[in-house]
Amino acid sequence: MREINKDLSETDQLPELLDAIHSSERYHSELLASLSHELRIPLTTIKGYATALQLEEVEWSPEKRREFLKMIEIECDHMEVMLTELLASSLIEVNQLTLELQPLRLPRVAEQIVEEMQRRTEIHDLIVDFPAGFPPVEADPQWIRHVLCNILDNSIKYSPEGGLIVIRGESRRMDVVISVSDQGIGVSPEDLVLIFERYFRAKSSVVSNIPGTGLGLPIARAIVEAHGGRVWAESRLGQGTTLSFSLPISNRGKSESRS
Repeated sequence: MREINKDLSETDQLPELLDAIHSSERYHSELLASLSHELRIPLTTIKGYATALQLEEVEWSPEKRREFLKMIEIECDHMEVMLTELLASSLIEVNQLTLELQPLRLPRVAEQIVEEMQRRTEIHDLIVDFPAGFPPVEADPQWIRHVLCNILDNSIKYSPEGGLIVIRGESRRMDVVISVSDQGIGVSPEDLVLIFERYFRAKSSVVSNIPGTGLGLPIARAIVEAHGGRVWAESRLGQGTTLSFSLPISNRGKSESRS
């Protein structure tokens, strides 16, 4: 009788197993379709500029050559971001996101990222604003850097007219909050609740012209939640968006904040 019940139990679980398999297959199909479309854009741009530089009948000025090479570099950066997102998404999908925790000073990380990202844009002013004595957190430097890069890249892309982008830090009793605020196109209330869902892209003529896989913010959420934090967004359409996440303060950080 026990064996019969076991067989029945396994039979009952079969539909759930098949649903999980089909869901995984759909996920990978959607991922490949999205990436093939998004990778085609930078590849086309790179090929176009590289071909233009090789035209023997055209004598490009040094300024124009630098401009073409800069565009190639920018599109290579876009491809690197997409491939990094693919790797991170794959690790998260199979529950292989491993963290190597160590005391991490977020102001220093934010300053390094801003220095790198500022070189990619001339129409945005990136500012880091952390209070003195900001406590360290226990976190994986590589993955938290990935979170900040994803969020900051999102703020730059969705403020196509440029403007101010501020990374702020706030220390609370049990955790810290990092927020990235832009002056971009903003997000409607109905889209805001879906902003951290995989593949979600707001249905807008402006957004449709902005490159992206729809994976950056969902990956950021998964990484933050793996650290014991949470992520959220506030926005006003046409006025800008603030993306925030929290991380627990390490024991070392708590002692430093009390001293």
